[in-house]
Amino acid sequence: VVLALALPSVALENGLARTPPMGWMSWERFRCNVDCQTDPRNCISEQLFFEMADRLAEDGWRELGYEYINIDDCWSAKQRDAVGQLVPDPKRFPSGIKALADYVHARGLKLGIYGDLGIFTCGGYPGTMLEQVKQDAQTFAAWGVDMLKLDGCYSSAEEQAKGYPEMARALNATGRPIVYSCSWPAYQGGLPPKVNYTILAEICNLWRNYDDIQDSWDSVLSIVDWFFTNQDVLQPAAGPGHWNDPDMLIIGNFGLSYEQSRSQMALWTVMAAPLLMSTDLRTISPSAKEILQNRLMIQINQDPLGIQGRRIVKEKSHIEVFLRPLSQAASALVFFSQRTDMPFRYTTSLAKLHFPEDAVYEVQDVYAGKVIGALKTADNFSVVINPSGVVMWYLRPMALRVQ
Repeated sequence: VVLALALPSVALENGLARTPPMGWMSWERFRCNVDCQTDPRNCISEQLFFEMADRLAEDGWRELGYEYINIDDCWSAKQRDAVGQLVPDPKRFPSGIKALADYVHARGLKLGIYGDLGIFTCGGYPGTMLEQVKQDAQTFAAWGVDMLKLDGCYSSAEEQAKGYPEMARALNATGRPIVYSCSWPAYQGGLPPKVNYTILAEICNLWRNYDDIQDSWDSVLSIVDWFFTNQDVLQPAAGPGHWNDPDMLIIGNFGLSYEQSRSQMALWTVMAAPLLMSTDLRTISPSAKEILQNRLMIQINQDPLGIQGRRIVKEKSHIEVFLRPLSQAASALVFFSQRTDMPFRYTTSLAKLHFPEDAVYEVQDVYAGKVIGALKTADNFSVVINPSGVVMWYLRPMALRVQ
């Protein structure tokens, strides 16, 4: 409460992102490919976003909650126009961003865009200097943008400390609901004392804490390890309207095996992470699509309580257990193997995992779908976890036993 009184001007009570945002984002898969001459199908152009919007609308994604279609870096012209306004590259976005937003909205979807608080964006396009924050916020609102990712390349810590709250105020002042994704903590090392998560939650709807994800299992592991090593700091910061963002889902690309893809989805879900896919939805494999469209997984990710999960066990055997509390006294458990040899049989009980005594749970395997009947807290059970794979459970309490 003291904080709210001290900082009335930065409170981001925009009522948005009450559950982690879901959708699609161009960066990890398509990067800054602006060569539309030789690679028209994969370059950053309005065509790419029109096609991905069609896929989200027509292939069952939208109904599951994947509603944002997010433009990342390299969309703009290399210079602002005569009145200092950001403009899209005229060759690659000939219809303009407003027309793209209209197209996206007509399909029941929302459009996200990218800016950078600094002289340039990370890709070398015009950035947003402090004196341009208000103008750019108004431009985005006029175009019909629904989310802004504001990066932090080419800016100082002082500029970021001024500019990130300034943009929150500017977006709010437009009167258009725009979800605000900040890269601020990632540029300050992601941890206190440099990062104040209490203040951050007042300013941003989601924020990047750590390094960019790359298309590799090593990258996924480094993110998971950093997030859970620092969970005491990060976990309390998340909740409805303000989320930690471990970066995009790379399922459906080139770097993850089937087991690793299932692991990323489960771990991001237990982290209450935004589910922003960055893959080619025009050519995605049935197995990758099945992972990303798992209904129970999405229900868990979108749980209205919005509590981020924690790692509760880290065994010498390289098995880790994660727990996320859910509404109506339900829980999600993820059993994760960092082993690289063979499937591992892991035996434990809910009592060992600190579930309430004398409780009974109905357990559903999130990937297999099968329901395991009444599991008592005291009962030992075993799960077989594949190398770099997961077993994920959804547990619902049944009637408590009579004392």
